[in-house]
Amino acid sequence: MPFPSDAPTFVPRRGFLDYLHSYVSHFRINPRCNTAVESAYRDEESGKWHIKAKKADLNVHEEYVAKFLVVATGENSKGFIPEVSGLDSFGGEFFHSSKYENGQKYKGKAVLVVGCGNSGMEIAYDLSNWGVRTSIVARSPVHVLTTNIVYIGMRLLSYGVPCNIVDFIVVLLSRLKHGDISNYGFPRPTRGPFYIKQSVGRTPTIDVGAVEKIRRKEVQVFPSIRGIQGSKIEFANGEVEQFDAIIFATGYKSTVRHWLKVLHLLFLRRR
Repeated sequence: MPFPSDAPTFVPRRGFLDYLHSYVSHFRINPRCNTAVESAYRDEESGKWHIKAKKADLNVHEEYVAKFLVVATGENSKGFIPEVSGLDSFGGEFFHSSKYENGQKYKGKAVLVVGCGNSGMEIAYDLSNWGVRTSIVARSPVHVLTTNIVYIGMRLLSYGVPCNIVDFIVVLLSRLKHGDISNYGFPRPTRGPFYIKQSVGRTPTIDVGAVEKIRRKEVQVFPSIRGIQGSKIEFANGEVEQFDAIIFATGYKSTVRHWLKVLHLLFLRRR
């Protein structure tokens, strides 16, 4: 079902919610909200799927029986926090970026954001705008582009320009826009952003203003964490800093393997 013809290119939150309500009504879908699947298996005799679920708001268990089961949960089911030496001893607050709301309550405090992907860079930018002493950990090589540079790259690809030439152009445009980001503490990938996207599915980071804050030293960049002791964090370069909170913008893991009992029926491997 298409969006209304007068809808803007970037649909605001209210408009998107209205679209979802219209979609549900049009196709007579009966969604079960606040319900989590706990197990699903296929009975070979009846050929039916048995799905056990729990309604979180009512603390009620339900069971569904269906001929077909469609798993459309994607890969972003559960926030992933990596194992960090001494994290359990950290004296402040730490959580996954999916639980981040805004930086208001951290004003005047020191917060470390782990991860320089889109979530990490946007959170670091927002924290800095709230007057938070913000730092970010750049663990992996990253391309930092703008929406306009990405658009140019996508247009060139649509015209049949080879990927290696497109990558050369967008990396050059990024350097003209941001300078050499390796000077700010970001390791640069050896392959171009569109090659990486096509080969492993990892998207480049779209800058919303964080790079300029890093350039002005309003946001500090550190390498990976070596260990934590209390509120002090030691980084791979030997520096030690004290923080009040850590926000892990470190990606997600799929939870399908925890509740789907017949994994051999799914093509979970990447193509």
